[in-house]
Amino acid sequence: MELYSRIEGEGKPLLIIHGFMGMSDNWKTLGGQFAGLGFQVHMLDMRNHGKSPHSEEFNYAVMVQDVLDYCQKHGLEKIDLLGHSMGGKIAMFFAVNHPEKLEKLIVADIGPKYYAPHHQKILEGLTAIDFTTQPTRAEVEATLSEYIYDFGTRQFLLKNLYWVTPGQLGFRFNLDVFNRKVEGIGEALPFESRFEKPALFLRGDRSDYIADADFETIRHHFPDSEIVTIKNAGHWLHAENPKDFFEAVAEFLVK
Repeated sequence: MELYSRIEGEGKPLLIIHGFMGMSDNWKTLGGQFAGLGFQVHMLDMRNHGKSPHSEEFNYAVMVQDVLDYCQKHGLEKIDLLGHSMGGKIAMFFAVNHPEKLEKLIVADIGPKYYAPHHQKILEGLTAIDFTTQPTRAEVEATLSEYIYDFGTRQFLLKNLYWVTPGQLGFRFNLDVFNRKVEGIGEALPFESRFEKPALFLRGDRSDYIADADFETIRHHFPDSEIVTIKNAGHWLHAENPKDFFEAVAEFLVK
């Protein structure tokens, strides 16, 4: 599958993978900043997200293959890889399966453990929108607000709205497949999987995705890893505290 990407800058390739229901556009500002450090930044849209093709197949094995195919198509021999949430899980699976392609790994607010399904309310709200009635953007947001009370989460999801045809809105992501295959997003790394090269794990101090109790599991899979807590940030730490997020990643990448 040929993934859509935004490419910025020149230098060593840095691939950025968004989270579940995200897209490359979420990383536009930070991508520009990383390009300023001398990287060629590739912000990917994963399958069933953003402007990339939709597919019935949706699991970590096929998404890791998509990233490998992308590297081969663009002639990228060695890369650094940054992933947030689901994107972080893809990055971890890529690292343990293709360590020869990777020099440094950065994982934002997700661990290698299993995560129980927890997107049900969001999926319920998205599914409640009836696009056959040609709702306006405001009407879509009003429906979502009945299910999703957090303003930031709603705005993040609404970035996926686009005009399919004049007067007809739709979502860029593949909601039908998400509803049927969401459980796979929580998959854990196999116990024996290891990546021996440098890895940076970032967590938001207001997020519960990486607990102190998870440090041992992280270091089991990634023995050369450091774990940094970003202050004043939840799960969307790169959006909530982009300054500290950028500084932590930049320090790790350039040392």
